[in-house]
Amino acid sequence: MTTPMPEDGKLARIRAILAKAEDPAATPEEAQTYFAKAAALMAKYGIERAMLADSDPSQDRPGDRIIKITGNYANDRRLLLGYIATALNCKGIDLGGEVHMFGYESDLDRVELLFTSLLLQMFNGMRQGRPRPGEKTITYRKSWIAGFILTIDKRLREIEARTRQEAGPTATGRSAELVLADRKAVTAARFRQAYPNARSSGSSRRSGSGRAAGEAAARSADLGQTRVGGRRAIAA
Repeated sequence: MTTPMPEDGKLARIRAILAKAEDPAATPEEAQTYFAKAAALMAKYGIERAMLADSDPSQDRPGDRIIKITGNYANDRRLLLGYIATALNCKGIDLGGEVHMFGYESDLDRVELLFTSLLLQMFNGMRQGRPRPGEKTITYRKSWIAGFILTIDKRLREIEARTRQEAGPTATGRSAELVLADRKAVTAARFRQAYPNARSSGSSRRSGSGRAAGEAAARSADLGQTRVGGRRAIAA
């Protein structure tokens, strides 16, 4: 397993912005402001590293790492991680209590950074929500989480796509779309080599009045921008 590359100044700056959004006292308007700044930095960081590595592979190498899943709502934690990973060009598999992630080092850094922050934002928001009279709290919270995760996924994909379109060509004249397509193919090949029998898991569909509230919370969240003998790939 590879050793993560040292965190640079840009990631440190993004981490500082995310910390502001993690404060339960932050208003939705404040979180939206943090998002506008941090999300752009996060996506630009990923594209810059990818484009540099196209000319000099030593700038960003394929890697893998283990992310432990602990605490309540373990399945929801894995679901959030899976959607973030897929949006940021990574793949993961659930090993029971931990997830084995594959991707390029800069993307793995981004996944871990976002996952840590969005988990806190998700649970802060979920606990503030109130179910309808007669509705079970767990039903409300599960639907709230589903709405949050699916909206986060949509926002991440939009931000990543926009940043790819705005990026100029590499030193060799290759487009960001082509560079990222090649990186995805490398990641997918390494994943299949490690887990040749993995099957993708389906997305979660949940009923409950919390979904709309979860979606609304995700829209203001700061983004910083299948089984293998009982194991299931978490990529959404």
